[in-house]
Amino acid sequence: MSQDSALAPFAAVFAEPAGSPIRELFPYLSRPGMISLAGGYPSPSLFDAEGLAQAAQQAMAQGPGALQYGATEGLSELREALAQQARERGMQATAADILVTTGSQQAFDLLVRVLVEPGDTVLVEVPAYPATLQALRLAQARILPIPMDEQGLQTEALADLLAALPADQRPKLLYTVPNFSNPRGTLLAAERREALVQLARQHGFWVVEDDPYGELRFDEPGGVPQAMPGTVRTAGERLAAGGSNPVVYLSSLSKTVAPALRVGWMLADAPLLRRCTVAKQTADLCTSPLTQSVAACYLASGRYPATVQRARQEYQRRMQALVHGLNAAPDSGIRCSRPAGGMFVWAELDRRIDPQKLFDAAVAQGVVYVPGKAFYPADPDLHTLRMSFAAPEVPQIAQAVERLCQAMHSAMK
Repeated sequence: MSQDSALAPFAAVFAEPAGSPIRELFPYLSRPGMISLAGGYPSPSLFDAEGLAQAAQQAMAQGPGALQYGATEGLSELREALAQQARERGMQATAADILVTTGSQQAFDLLVRVLVEPGDTVLVEVPAYPATLQALRLAQARILPIPMDEQGLQTEALADLLAALPADQRPKLLYTVPNFSNPRGTLLAAERREALVQLARQHGFWVVEDDPYGELRFDEPGGVPQAMPGTVRTAGERLAAGGSNPVVYLSSLSKTVAPALRVGWMLADAPLLRRCTVAKQTADLCTSPLTQSVAACYLASGRYPATVQRARQEYQRRMQALVHGLNAAPDSGIRCSRPAGGMFVWAELDRRIDPQKLFDAAVAQGVVYVPGKAFYPADPDLHTLRMSFAAPEVPQIAQAVERLCQAMHSAMK
């Protein structure tokens, strides 16, 4: 009897793939008494379980059709509801401009599959969302970082980089979270939004505007940041704006309604949207029609604005507890700026502190965060970290601050 031959090898990019640096922290979360400032999970106490239960009953009452396959583009009633939200943000959108996806992460993955080939140049604001870096690495993209400051992505640095790049390295796309970025929590200044779109038109790259946190604004209750300039839809508007629209808008209901719905969407011009729709057909065929129907019923119920307002108020309380607690602690060695919205605080460490010793000491004290190295494509600033204030309650945050201070003293010995 002949010996079995070895199985075919994995694809090169999956020979030794790196997993999500945040999900690799999950084993720590199972430890008794651990307080997590790591994952960007919304607070379960803010889920409108009653409203979602009513929406689910309404969806099921529509008959067996709710359990059938659906259009790849998404349910028409949900797409219209999402288009209405976009119009309220100043975007000239219709249901035909929207592709419903299984979370906004799938939307980005579809864009990468449609636009990026191995070796293509892609620009990312840094520090960047780790799942974005993971998707781009697996696509074998050439990732170039664009620095950020307290006003978001530095468009002057972007302009300098674009001017220096050879023609054969022209970027395919730029990824940004302009509203309360993950991880820095910054809000991109209005003049930089204008400059970014102008640079995209001048150099011919797509701007991927990922916006899961835009409605979670603290400084202007009820206010939502402006849409990225150039997010136009009609042929007449594109002509008036000087050509095709370079902005692709991504968002999600995960941070404002419930992650379990897995409802995200892409808003883009027709040629790109059609290609992403074809790519989606080979992935999951369609986002769950049942959860889409639940989401559509929930948005139609009128409960959504109050749900978002409660989240804004409570997340602001939790953010203040974390930022004030750390900044007020004597010799804490951690300093962080106050975000204007979102779910995250970005912090810098005293340069005398060994970052790994601090992380180990924090875990020993019963608190976990995400080390800053996860947010850089290369050359990370190891003396940084990200903390999420969304999931723990205020008393837990106060306890987490105490534990971090104790860990700091241990790490400095």
